[in-house]
Amino acid sequence: MKLLHAADLHIDSPLKGLSRYPGAPAEEFRGAVRRALENLVDLALHERVDAVLLAGDVYDGDWKDYRTGLFFGSQMQRLREAGIPVCMVAGNHDAQSRITKELRLPDNVHRFSTAQPETIEYDDIGLAVHGQGFAEQAVMDNLAAAYPKARDGYLNIGLLHTALEGADGHATYAPCRVEDLIARGYDYWALGHIHARQVVRDGDPWIVFPGNLQGRHARETGAKGATLITADGAVLTTEHRDLDVVRWAHVEVDGSRAADVDAALGLAEQGIREAVRGADGRPLAVRVSFVGPSDAHEELWRDHDRIENELRAAAGELDEVWVEKVRAATTHATEPDAAGGLVGLLGDLRTTAAAIGEDEAALERLIRGLPGLRGVGATVDSDGVRVDDPEWRARVFDEAVDLLAAMVGGGRGQGNGGTA
Repeated sequence: MKLLHAADLHIDSPLKGLSRYPGAPAEEFRGAVRRALENLVDLALHERVDAVLLAGDVYDGDWKDYRTGLFFGSQMQRLREAGIPVCMVAGNHDAQSRITKELRLPDNVHRFSTAQPETIEYDDIGLAVHGQGFAEQAVMDNLAAAYPKARDGYLNIGLLHTALEGADGHATYAPCRVEDLIARGYDYWALGHIHARQVVRDGDPWIVFPGNLQGRHARETGAKGATLITADGAVLTTEHRDLDVVRWAHVEVDGSRAADVDAALGLAEQGIREAVRGADGRPLAVRVSFVGPSDAHEELWRDHDRIENELRAAAGELDEVWVEKVRAATTHATEPDAAGGLVGLLGDLRTTAAAIGEDEAALERLIRGLPGLRGVGATVDSDGVRVDDPEWRARVFDEAVDLLAAMVGGGRGQGNGGTA
């Protein structure tokens, strides 16, 4: 038996941080999420899988354009024509979507109830899938605790959108413990919500987040795709398959290795070339961050525009790579005997920031309290940035902390190197 497990498709989600920069390949990136879904269906057909498992967030919030849903339906129809069933649960973004509630899908797609857990059995292949979707965006109950026990004589799969016990940058929806999942007696837990691939447990049972299909911004770096499961009475193997169309990378340049800005530029260019090699021929968006204590600290802050333009020019000499943003987050290269108070102050700053970052409600209040955002609705700009998006809030907060740390460390914020 072969199964294909994917999650967090976020169809037609805007890829963030593109259109505001001149020369950005925004259109090429904008269609990437749809093409990644097409790749998923192509893989299912090529591998002749017995079922596709979608663990939530097929859509991306309250989209009102039914073309999004019609596109998804057309891809599910391709699977129907090949006799491949699809099991899907609604995630927190799907719960916001009118499309999820109103659009009729092909009859090979089973959408699990949002009222209570249910089980669907495929007797011809000996598969039992258990699941429950989100009835509303913020589900704070432990859904897994009510899932039924495993069915005898079947390969048992648990399909669930959850943060487990929490993860950085993700709201703690449908929280549960690994022990709760083990107690159900299933062979495999197909999870969604965490956008980085994670094998939580590699057997008895397998517990896997496949990550999202396509990275959408500079925090979602590296290869993205789905998990191919092979089973024979029990799960034998799991294998990640890359399905992303474009890729994001974050090049961090250690400022302590740069005596001056030209040396820093050389290190950045080397990092970009390495990122290009790791993209396996895909178009690549790169964010470059200069970090740590550096003799080039003042130049990096003062000459941000020059540095950014030089790096974009260097990237232009390579195939299909674009520098999305350049950030200066360095500090002065302070001598150890003079740095005690500064180190302590920066440590206190980071400790306080970590505490705020772990409290989603406090972070939202802090971000919404900024003068430029008071009274602003959910959507902030044309790139689709949303104040109510926890990933966006976490990203902005991280960048603000980097900026403040650099300024405390001696920077004066010249130019715009540390802007979020």
